[in-house]
Amino acid sequence: MTKFLDTTGVSYHLEQIIKNAKGRLIIISPFLKINDRIKSLLEDQNRLRIDIRIVYGKIELQPDENDWLKTLDYIRLSFCKNLHAKCYMNEDEALVTSMNLYEFSQSNNNEMGILVKKEEDKELYEDIEKECQRLVRNSEEIKISVEKIPKETTNYNKKKTIRGKGFCIQCEKEIKLNPTVPYCKECYNVWKEYGDEEYQEKNCHICKKPHKSSLKKPACLNCYNKYKETLKFPLKN
Repeated sequence: MTKFLDTTGVSYHLEQIIKNAKGRLIIISPFLKINDRIKSLLEDQNRLRIDIRIVYGKIELQPDENDWLKTLDYIRLSFCKNLHAKCYMNEDEALVTSMNLYEFSQSNNNEMGILVKKEEDKELYEDIEKECQRLVRNSEEIKISVEKIPKETTNYNKKKTIRGKGFCIQCEKEIKLNPTVPYCKECYNVWKEYGDEEYQEKNCHICKKPHKSSLKKPACLNCYNKYKETLKFPLKN
């Protein structure tokens, strides 16, 4: 059954669509100015390596948004000229609405929307999905720019980038070197049940040596001091 939503309902189900995505997420919104709550949800799904496609189309990407997107490996961004549609969908639900992602819209505007569940109205869900995929195909993918590495540290960082090897701070499994995501997918799913960012784990994400690490402090002091200028850490040691 298709469900009509008012402003409160749209805000709630938008969050649920992001949170409940299991493999993919499509976000279509003309204005790419994302409030902190939505950013937090997207960051969490990025840690789970969900395939996230964002299509926008009204204004240039702002520096703050650009800097934030640099930190996320599983979000692909596209620009679609003359975009005015707003739609948010995962593999189970689609929300077609008047609401943009930016905070003013959720705080001050009167919004409305239609929620479609795939299991209840498969044909309508698939029609929405086809149009979203068309917009994705007809948009231009944006390559998020990265900061240039200072000349004096180029050789050092080149060696580290080639290796790109880190370790899960719970099970020691080899994973991508990224102190902001120091768990393998399986261990992160276990950690997520409790969500304690200071929960004590077993080893350093970078050198694998025994260490009282955590999501907030995934590296030992030696590794932190060695890599703090070239790797992004969630919290200063």
